[in-house]
Amino acid sequence: MDQNAYARVAKAQASDRVFGVPRWEFIALAAALMALNSLAIDIMLPALQQIGGSLGVETPNHRQYVITSYIIGFGVAQLFYGPLADRFGRRPPLISGLIIYVLAAAAAAVAPTFETLLLCRLVQGVGAAATRVITVSVVRDSFEGRRMAEVMSLIFMVFMAVPVIAPSIGQLIMLFATWHFIFAAMAGGALLISGWGILRLPETLRPEDRRPFTLGTILGGFRVVLTNRVALCYTLASTFVYATMFGFVNCSQQIYVDLYGVGEMFPVIFAGVAGLIAVSNFANSRLVGRLGMRRLSQGALLLFLAISLLWFFLSITVGIPLFLFITIFASAMVPFAMLGSNFNTLAMEPLGSLAGTASAFLGFMQTFFGGILGTIIGQAYNGTVTPLAAGFCLVSLAALAVILVAERGRLFQPHNPPV
Repeated sequence: MDQNAYARVAKAQASDRVFGVPRWEFIALAAALMALNSLAIDIMLPALQQIGGSLGVETPNHRQYVITSYIIGFGVAQLFYGPLADRFGRRPPLISGLIIYVLAAAAAAVAPTFETLLLCRLVQGVGAAATRVITVSVVRDSFEGRRMAEVMSLIFMVFMAVPVIAPSIGQLIMLFATWHFIFAAMAGGALLISGWGILRLPETLRPEDRRPFTLGTILGGFRVVLTNRVALCYTLASTFVYATMFGFVNCSQQIYVDLYGVGEMFPVIFAGVAGLIAVSNFANSRLVGRLGMRRLSQGALLLFLAISLLWFFLSITVGIPLFLFITIFASAMVPFAMLGSNFNTLAMEPLGSLAGTASAFLGFMQTFFGGILGTIIGQAYNGTVTPLAAGFCLVSLAALAVILVAERGRLFQPHNPPV
């Protein structure tokens, strides 16, 4: 990033407006756009059993493919949106993705077979990928360092309101209609947020910062990301961490409803845990300026690992009743909330000159490979919470290993180690 770019970012960070939009609205809009991804997963969780029954899915674990197909489309498509956003600006790819998202959700509402539904979900994920790439890119265009981590934490806090309410909305729809109307409601909500984004989201990429859209430029951008040790390692760390959430979401309905028999209380319990994550993200936004991203996120990872190890040990020795499961899982979500936004910021921080491409690579790794790891964890469900606990332990250890590589074996340092 050149000196003029640094000056623009510094001015944006000091102002209560971001590219002419009030700061509060910018954060709320960015959160709403990112929340479309969460909406696409969480609102339908209470309906997985009914979807499987309606479309003839005989194996319970195969219901999870409704989530997996979406994650695959969401993950892979980000590789294309990033270079497009660096060439044509942030708004055109975003608008295209939003249109795809709305149409695919509407098509899923009338899908006649399970295979057709999976295809619609794949396409919906392709559309949703634009919201993730563009949101992170516009934030990186506007902020840097701890300020970016603070803003990302606030965005994560707002967008985490969706998992709080989405399952309850899905459950409410199921009380009066079939699962088809969940996808119709998803399309309607996305249409409203799309209108807000199209009307109010500013173009944050300056004309002089646009990169050519050629194969050499694209590959060169990805090469920069892959050869930056700090960016690559923190990308891998965030991938491992997100795999835990994907793994839980994949089998959450089976754990709460099939294993623990909570029935219609499932959305309430799910919302409680999601609300705790939102509160933790807010706490992160307040603490990151004092402690720094590295100290806060690395300490949170160690705590997350310790809780996961305790969970696994208890699951194979004394067993995990519902109350203990909720307590342990909720405790793990407190440090988890302090990992995502900080790891994202640490991965993006050295790559401001190609924010779109960097955001695309980060999102691809987190979603595609994190989704695959999460699917493996979810498919290992065997009627107990032990496979989930084991998955949390393994990916947490992997995240710690790559962070040690990034920091040359020295944790809790406030700045980058020498390259």
